[in-house]
This record gives sequence, structure tokens and C-alpha cells, in this order.
Amino acid sequence: MSRPKPKEPTKHQYDFDVAAGIAFLKTHGLHRHFKFNIETNHATLAGHTFQHEIETAVAHGLLGSIDANTGDLLLGWDTDQFNTDVKELTLAMVSILRAGGLGSGGFNFDAKLRRPSVDLEDLFYAHIGGFDAYALAFKLARRILADGKFTQFVAARYNSFNVGFGRDIEAGKLGFKELEDIVFKLGEPVPYSGHQEYLENLFGQYLHS
Repeated sequence: MSRPKPKEPTKHQYDFDVAAGIAFLKTHGLHRHFKFNIETNHATLAGHTFQHEIETAVAHGLLGSIDANTGDLLLGWDTDQFNTDVKELTLAMVSILRAGGLGSGGFNFDAKLRRPSVDLEDLFYAHIGGFDAYALAFKLARRILADGKFTQFVAARYNSFNVGFGRDIEAGKLGFKELEDIVFKLGEPVPYSGHQEYLENLFGQYLHS
């Protein structure tokens, strides 16, 4: 199992993120033997989101397991806190479920209590909060995928790659020279909105319903 660690403890490493890890494994022919154990706080320390690292691993068939903890976004080191951010976890669970799950991998609660949490009962609060957050994220992600609204939106937005010269671009049949000729002939393409605000509101409806 490969585990990207951008600052362990405080310096840049060769396994900075999943993309760098993939490059290392493929360069040395190791990608057939290893998959990635992805941790939320290592993703944010590398300047990415948790979901970004999961999607990168999924794209290469190298998602293995999840370290189910997080960190403090205002700090520059790994604090291994219990993750209770349902929004972040729901996005991650959407990617995990869409990829078909973790296979033989799993979720590892490699997490710690905060330093002021010195009572025995704090262990129970921490684990219950972490488990509940992941469980709720799992339920929300299933609803999101079952409703299919985001899937339909993405399919419609990128439909131009399924027809005409868009399909030829994706198939590798057109290069920059051919695309330049197309632009000179047809003119600049007319941009259309990504409707980011609408999608954020839609996602928020799942979180708060």
C-alpha cells in the first residue's frame, strides 16, 4: 500500500500526493503490486481536496483504502483528528461509491484525541462522532447517486465530446494544428455557464434535508 505524505514531518517528500505516487509506481513497474491508502489531511497538506486524491487514484485503478481522519486546515502539519465534516466526507463517499467501493481495502481510524481531551469518555465521543459522520455521508452519497441529478448535469455539460470533432479530440484524431484550423473556420466557441452556484445549492439541499 502506497501512502502519499506531503510533509512528514515538515519537509517536501517524493510521495507528495497521489499523482506523484502514481508516477513513482509506474516508473518502477510497481503499480501492479500497490494501491493507495488516502488520508484527508495528507491531501489538504498537499494543496488538494480529499475527493481530488480519491478521484486521481480511481482514474488509474489504484484506490486501495482510506485513513479516516483529518487535520486542522490552519496548521501545516498532520494532526490526525477524527473527521466530522459531513460535506467533505459526502463528496469523498460519492467518489468511492462511483468507483465501486474499496474492494479488499477499508477505512482505518488512524486518529487521535486533541491534547485537552483527557477524560476517558472523550474516546467514545470521538469515535462515535467519526463513525456517525462517515455513516451519514454514505447515506447522503447513495441518495445523490440514486437521484442522478449531478450525473445528468455532467453528462450534458460534456456531451460535445460525444459528437463531431469533440469526439475526434477525445479519440486522439485531432491535434492542435487541426483545432486551430477549426477555430479559424468556425470562430471562437461560445462559452456557456458551468452553473457552479446552482450545483452548490443543490448539494446543500442534500446536506440539509
